[in-house]
Amino acid sequence: MHWKLFADLAELTGQREVTVELRVDEPTIGDALGGLIETHPELERRVYTDSGALESHLNLLRNGEPISGDELSTPVEEGDELALFPPVSGG
Repeated sequence: MHWKLFADLAELTGQREVTVELRVDEPTIGDALGGLIETHPELERRVYTDSGALESHLNLLRNGEPISGDELSTPVEEGDELALFPPVSGG
């Protein structure tokens, strides 16, 4: 699964793009996120709350479409692009 990371998430991993191999027959966004954290454990405290939920302020996209924390069971396919980034402000 192909991930794009932005801002401090990319800084933590030292990479803007990460490929994660999933070993499940019918992977979900949650599986892909778990794979990302498994390969880059430094992201765990930034991505998950203390109770293990996805941080509500993070933006998670699948093929450019927003995914909320309660949609982690959404299936993903090998060609999907996932993106994770914190809120961005500017002026």
